[in-house]
Amino acid sequence: MEQSKYDGKRTYKPLKDDYIFGVRSVIEAIKADRVLNKIFIQKGMQKDLFVELKEALAGESHQLQFVPVEKLDSITDQNHQGVIALVSPVEYGNIEEIVEGLIEEGKKPFILALDRVTDVRNFGAIARTAECEGVDAILIPSKGSAQVTSDAIKTSAGALNRIKVCKTDSLKDSLFYIQQCGVRIVACTEKSNFPLHQVNMKGAVAVIMGSEQDGITSDLINLADVACKIPMRGEIASLNVSVSAGIVMYEKLRQEIE
Repeated sequence: MEQSKYDGKRTYKPLKDDYIFGVRSVIEAIKADRVLNKIFIQKGMQKDLFVELKEALAGESHQLQFVPVEKLDSITDQNHQGVIALVSPVEYGNIEEIVEGLIEEGKKPFILALDRVTDVRNFGAIARTAECEGVDAILIPSKGSAQVTSDAIKTSAGALNRIKVCKTDSLKDSLFYIQQCGVRIVACTEKSNFPLHQVNMKGAVAVIMGSEQDGITSDLINLADVACKIPMRGEIASLNVSVSAGIVMYEKLRQEIE
């Protein structure tokens, strides 16, 4: 099997097992309700083929990206006809249903929300720790986020086959909904001066971790019940997001087993 690679810009190159190509194959995948992470469509593709694909996409919410033919040719040397779909190796969950189900069972949900974490290896490493620390579900935005791919599953040591990942078109709306269900929202951000160890992490909690570039967006920080930071003494004062997520998840477990 071909190995996934990152180019100089750390972008994801999918494994052959991750995609299907050709207009008819992609249309049939859409009709069969296959879980597709993204559909690449060639800019200016043949009109009649595009019309047929557009009809199949009507009413669907798939993430589309219009790209030059060189992008498609770099993924496969086969006759892609201007369309390639990245296939998810897992079924995504519904965060509202999961939270409601846990509460009905008398459990206290532990949710991890990732705000625009784009590096597949970071995503996989976070998922691995999340499974070990008892997270019930990982919530990610539909766009602008790393998706579940074969490479992510490999990096997670298979944890992504055991923990449910949920996609949402609005991270803010989904977090607001579960907040109304009694789940406290904790935002971990360097913009806060409140130390992590002073936050009550017991019970039903949703932790937000931000992107590698600029952290958590301000609207999510404002939504959170509490914003906190990881205390640091070094001069760099910057942690990889997967490391930060591990520290926060461990702090919750530590408090609950004391």
